[in-house]
Amino acid sequence: MKKIYKIIAMLFVLAILSHTHVNVYAQNKDEFSNKCSEIVIDSRTNRILYQNNAYEKKYMARTNKILTAIVVIENCNINDIVTIKKETTGIEGSSIYLEEGEKLSVMDLLYGLMLRSGNDCAITLATHCSGSIKNFAELMNKMAKKIGAIESNFTNPHGLHDDNHYTTAYDLAIISSYALKNPIFKQIVSTKKIEIPFTTREFNRVLFNKNKMLKEFEGSTGIKTGFTKKAGRCLVSSCERNGLELISVVLNCPPMFERSKTLLSNCFNDYKAYNVLESDNILDFIDSERGKIAITIKNDVILPLTENEYKNLRIEYEYPSYLSDFSNNEIGLIKFFCENNLIFTEKIYTII
Repeated sequence: MKKIYKIIAMLFVLAILSHTHVNVYAQNKDEFSNKCSEIVIDSRTNRILYQNNAYEKKYMARTNKILTAIVVIENCNINDIVTIKKETTGIEGSSIYLEEGEKLSVMDLLYGLMLRSGNDCAITLATHCSGSIKNFAELMNKMAKKIGAIESNFTNPHGLHDDNHYTTAYDLAIISSYALKNPIFKQIVSTKKIEIPFTTREFNRVLFNKNKMLKEFEGSTGIKTGFTKKAGRCLVSSCERNGLELISVVLNCPPMFERSKTLLSNCFNDYKAYNVLESDNILDFIDSERGKIAITIKNDVILPLTENEYKNLRIEYEYPSYLSDFSNNEIGLIKFFCENNLIFTEKIYTII
């Protein structure tokens, strides 16, 4: 009988400990949610599918190399050969160990930048592109503002900590969306392994991508990991499934890979790609002094929607009934609403 009582007592204690563990876990989860910034967007429309603290200013560590890469791609010839200078070698942090006198193409250095997060590649590319880190940072900020990332400030191309070097999850997501539309950028960040020259040695460098999402999560196409003590663990991911391409950003997130997989999986489960308007259709004819003028859109409108949103999608057309000015063939907008929320707009053009 005493043995039975002891067993019951032990089970009772274990139950209490188990219950306590669950409560502590829930508390830690709340604390984690408050510190982490997260977002998932659709890359085609930039529609936000999920967000948590997405507009809070955060340090982003090496994920800022997404902007570094697209600035270089748009402002340099990727086939240019760069001679490595002593001052761009031996840079703190991640490196592909560039050596003075080496000659590599801009494209080779971009692979070193994005697959291995080479800070030496970042400095080399920035000075090749703009002549100095200061000038390159100005280019970075100019492009960020053009994209719409207005709550960010960039002071360097590599992401090493600077109190004035920051972004938000939202800004980083739309920068990534912009960059992914460039096929060179997309090719680089989706590459799992590549060899590039080591021109002062008798062998090549073999670069493996640090982004485990490419191997572990179906449909992954990029993009960039990052870590500093002040920024925490950061990850920007892109993934394509069933006609949707989604981008997730997690900043200051200890389980960055696991959390990104959860966020993307949830959004792929909840949303589907709906082709709601095709570009080869004539929308209407409007009157003008030249007679009837056809109007259309230039791109198919494919929206990420839940089934219920698709059933209740509301579309509004805004264009003149009479055309008197032929100086610009952009004449109106189509607006797409879920309930009363505007989720996307598309421009209307005349066919002249």
